[in-house]
Amino acid sequence: MNIFITGTDTGVGKTFVTSLIAQHFRSDGLDVGVMKPISTGPANENDAVWLKKTLQLDDPIDLINPISLKHPLAPYPAATMDNRQLTMSPIFKAYKKLCKLHDMILVEGIGGVLVPITKNYFVADMIKDFGLPTIIVARAKLGTINHTLLTIAALKKRKIPILGVIINGYTGKELAEKTNAQMISKFGKVPILAKILWQKR
Repeated sequence: MNIFITGTDTGVGKTFVTSLIAQHFRSDGLDVGVMKPISTGPANENDAVWLKKTLQLDDPIDLINPISLKHPLAPYPAATMDNRQLTMSPIFKAYKKLCKLHDMILVEGIGGVLVPITKNYFVADMIKDFGLPTIIVARAKLGTINHTLLTIAALKKRKIPILGVIINGYTGKELAEKTNAQMISKFGKVPILAKILWQKR
């Protein structure tokens, strides 16, 4: 089973969590590949490059990351600034190739689920077109209930299966942390898969 890793927003730790999930399934004997369909920002901050190095992947970077944009923005405005019109064809061609090379593929999104890729196409639409179930990476602190429930609602509206939520940044020291996971599970009707200390690559 391939999985799409999304988050409640940018900088929530999706890349690090993707690497953890890859290592988990590798320990079960699976050949796991990863994909970052779209990246934006400076090349030295590229999540796909970090994943390739960390997981020691032999796949070429343009297969792992078929679309790379230089401006640190959501894909739609980043492409607009370069007078570039994005199409999904290179992404799904790369995905099909990766699927032939590995037992399992983890696809990491960009930002949150309503980040625009084109004028009328969002990350959530891309997840739907991949046909993959998702894992949501969420923060542990105050405010995460709202962000996470909105993310869950956007995915459920598109009938995208949600495997569960991973809470990143859990310490157990803050009052909100002691109830957030329970509230997310109760109102979002999804399982909490793990609570981990703050990790961001």
